[in-house]
Amino acid sequence: MRASHRRTLQRVFLRPTPAGIRWRDIESLLRAVGVEVVERSGSRVLLRKGTDRMVVHRPHPRPETGQATVRDIAAIPAALGVEP
Repeated sequence: MRASHRRTLQRVFLRPTPAGIRWRDIESLLRAVGVEVVERSGSRVLLRKGTDRMVVHRPHPRPETGQATVRDIAAIPAALGVEP
């Protein structure tokens, strides 16, 4: 895992959840921990690791991910045993 992934991971686990984490940084982190990111119709994105799946909405038109989505996504690395 690169240093940029570690920084993003730390931000994802911060409480209160920070605003302004770029989607591309979160997507890069998820790919680094082995999560498959599959584009679906519209702005939906399927996050898949083994049998675990989650569908989230990619932010648009701004690149920053909403706080609720960041909180949901934080469960994925935690379930994989990846923590800051």
